[in-house]
Amino acid sequence: MIGKTLSHYKVLEKIGQGGMGEVYRAEDTNLSREVAIKVLPEQFTKDPQRLARFEREAKLLASLNHP
Repeated sequence: MIGKTLSHYKVLEKIGQGGMGEVYRAEDTNLSREVAIKVLPEQFTKDPQRLARFEREAKLLASLNHP
């Protein structure tokens, strides 16, 4: 995954792994800023409860503002 480009995000390094998937540091090439990208295991994409949990987590994290 490191070195690959997903849409307009260039994956730079793996920064963590947990129960919901792997987290990578990436560069948003459109806005020239660093972001975190979480990649879910494929089996999670077919589980509505896990997808809902992921969406809640994403919305919560998107509301934070920290340098």
